[in-house]
Amino acid sequence: MHGDFSKLGFRPDRRYSAVLAQQGRVQLDSDANEQVLLELHRQRTLAADLIGPHGGPADALGFGIQYRTKDGEPADLVISAGRYYVDGILVDATRPAAGVPVEDDKHSTLPPPNWTYWDQPDAYRDKERPETDNLPNKPFVAYLQVTERLVTYVQDPAIRETALGPSLPDTAARLKVTWQVLARPGTPDDFARWVGEQNSTARLAARTERPAKGDDGPCLAAPDSRYRGEENQLYRLEIHSVTPKRTFKWSRENGSVVFGVASVDGGSVTLSDAGRDGKLDLDIGDWVELLDDATVAREEPADLLRVVDVDTERLRVELEGAVAVGAPGRHPFLRRWDHRPAKPVGGAVEAVERQWLDLEDGVQVWFEGGTLRPGDYWLIPARTITGDVEWARDGRDRPLSRVPDGESHHYAPLAFVDGGRARDLRRAFVPLAASVE
Repeated sequence: MHGDFSKLGFRPDRRYSAVLAQQGRVQLDSDANEQVLLELHRQRTLAADLIGPHGGPADALGFGIQYRTKDGEPADLVISAGRYYVDGILVDATRPAAGVPVEDDKHSTLPPPNWTYWDQPDAYRDKERPETDNLPNKPFVAYLQVTERLVTYVQDPAIRETALGPSLPDTAARLKVTWQVLARPGTPDDFARWVGEQNSTARLAARTERPAKGDDGPCLAAPDSRYRGEENQLYRLEIHSVTPKRTFKWSRENGSVVFGVASVDGGSVTLSDAGRDGKLDLDIGDWVELLDDATVAREEPADLLRVVDVDTERLRVELEGAVAVGAPGRHPFLRRWDHRPAKPVGGAVEAVERQWLDLEDGVQVWFEGGTLRPGDYWLIPARTITGDVEWARDGRDRPLSRVPDGESHHYAPLAFVDGGRARDLRRAFVPLAASVE
């Protein structure tokens, strides 16, 4: 989640059940957010314990799959409306109330009851990309991929409260459960093995230390080691690419510094609004990504582009090289990153393994081998009072390495499609309560 947080303190292993406010104490965003995440964890754990890894209510079972072909058109799937639970997460395929015409009835304002593979809301499938988006022409498993994403006013302007005045200050963000029905060639057994391989296994350690002479490991520290930044920060280190080299980008603000885009003309981007202050604005030499709803949903790493000129009065930014945006209405935006690599690899920093890499102001990171995927990230809170980062350590005060913090994906098989026929793989449950005779 690329939110503007002080930190995210929820840790299931601590077994906390609630956050309790105390009178006369400072109220923190981290405390409120921890309570929300505690509740989500409890609800979803209970649902998963009762339902299992996936399943839906028998009287409102959603995500049924029908395979459909039409001459001259790519194959399609009909996705039935209803509800389903994946790892305890409620996934709702209910259509919006209006706005999509019923098929073969152009005068109706009522939506059709079901989605299709090509118009599902969070997948952005595109018939102009047959090499990646078309359904396989061999047996495949249609499956549900569920992800929870942070949404700010940039993606949903209705979040802003106009009563707060003409400057429309940013307020709270939202968490949104997004779903996509996708296809993977193979049998249900092949799919189960693939799901078991999706967790990234690479590890990272962080510290605010300057290595002593001859230090070639993740443990030793010089006595004058400190975080030297002037402000508290929540560093986000995010994997940018894994081929041909592993690279990463980082942000002091958890990647939350974004700018809505009004228009693009070649390498010139006109912003819809400016940064909140000089610290959260754009400067020459910054590296940015141009994203929109579709690229975020597809999890396609965007090119890192360097800012070469900024016109603050006209809200215009010149980027190195030509850029483009997708279809209208997909909320394009720029995301700023704070790394300034001496030897950029595609605009990012090479993730060299088994050596301490400097970020800034004494913050260092250490990569260990394993699988990685673009979008994997770690959060590193840095604090001025302690002159240190908040990072778990062992009994000898050595930083521990850990797997990425997220972003979590959840999967459920829906149907096995072979020879144009779809065999249902969903699970259904009936209500626990029944009427008394």
